[in-house]
Amino acid sequence: MPSIPIKTGDELTRQRHAGMLLASVFEMLDTFIVPGVTTLDINNQAERFIVEQLQSRPASKGQYDYPYVLNTSVNEVVCHGIPKANEHLKSGTIVNVDITLEKEGLIADSSKMYLIGDVSPLARRLVKKTWEAMWLGIKAVKPGATLGDIGHAIQTHVESNGYSVVREYCGHGIGKEMHEAPQVLHYGKPGRGEVLRPGMVFTIEPMVNQGDSKIKTKKDGWTVVTRDKKLSAQWEHTIAVTDDGFEVLTLRKDEVIPDHIT
Repeated sequence: MPSIPIKTGDELTRQRHAGMLLASVFEMLDTFIVPGVTTLDINNQAERFIVEQLQSRPASKGQYDYPYVLNTSVNEVVCHGIPKANEHLKSGTIVNVDITLEKEGLIADSSKMYLIGDVSPLARRLVKKTWEAMWLGIKAVKPGATLGDIGHAIQTHVESNGYSVVREYCGHGIGKEMHEAPQVLHYGKPGRGEVLRPGMVFTIEPMVNQGDSKIKTKKDGWTVVTRDKKLSAQWEHTIAVTDDGFEVLTLRKDEVIPDHIT
């Protein structure tokens, strides 16, 4: 396994700034993402805001030849959904918007679920339990803990609620590059894997399926969907390991870290 970068104090300061700016992109999109908007509209609005207002770089654009600044994953799309001019968000749908941003050489990565109009209770429950799973993974982060502790916390909550964890995709280290060591699996066993140290920065981004965990990639080479066509949800934050726990670098102003999850 490649060595895991340990961020310096200056690097953490710059990455924290990138995370704060990225959080503001979602805050802007909160009033923009409404029934009828297209996923390409979301992409273009985010790009204008990142480049013109925040004087930053949308780090996903051009990465692996990807032509857009974000992913929009609707309903049964697990991840890497491509923005489209003819994809109008209808009432009752759920969509994950996944965005990266680079500022002063450091990258932040986050995603958020949006519930469009009148969403069914079953879909709302999936989104809520996925959010809870992400936070249980985050709250497992502290010096001396392991990557397996994170994965176990997520997997246990997901499966106890009748859902499945997508295993083909995972969180990742992030900093000067979008994808650095380590890989952060969303399943695992306590005490296994790399031991966490202050200065490590990585994403936690569980993808949770309403039904079976099996997935497939569509012919476009990007869009990943559930094989059984049931819903999928995802949340993501960029996390730094601190001397006594964790810091969420992409925390949005409207978010409160939950004290207790059942």
